Amino acid sequence: MQPKFGEKTRKVFSNWHFVIQGLSKSIMNKVNKKVLIVEDDEDFIFILEKKFTMEGFSVLKAKDGEEGMAVAKKEKPDLVITDILMPKMDGIVMAKKIRETDPDVPIIFLTNIKDVDYTIPVQKSDKFEYLIKSDTRIDDIVAKAKATLKV
Repeated sequence: MQPKFGEKTRKVFSNWHFVIQGLSKSIMNKVNKKVLIVEDDEDFIFILEKKFTMEGFSVLKAKDGEEGMAVAKKEKPDLVITDILMPKMDGIVMAKKIRETDPDVPIIFLTNIKDVDYTIPVQKSDKFEYLIKSDTRIDDIVAKAKATLKV
């Protein structure tokens, strides 16, 4: 005789099943790389953190350029993904300062700025990648990170 589960129990089980699947996928896909995500949109950073964690990355977070610089200096990430327009310090200034102490760390700008005059130094540099948020799926961001890190 099978036990009867109520709707609440089924939802809890379903949620735990999702968590366990995510954890086992993360363990199997461990890439042993630290990615620093610098983003002032809390919802977006939450989504990126979950996706990168499920893909096996260790995720560091910062909500603005100043905090991003401090985390990068302390934690030495393998990759930085940053917005451009943020409070306290924008992503371009932060990236240049990070490069002063760690010239080889790859940096991906992920922004909605399409103003060519503002972003041309980034787009023309071979030291930075540049993605438009509204034109890029989350899976494509992860794929770009993996390609950049060759994992």
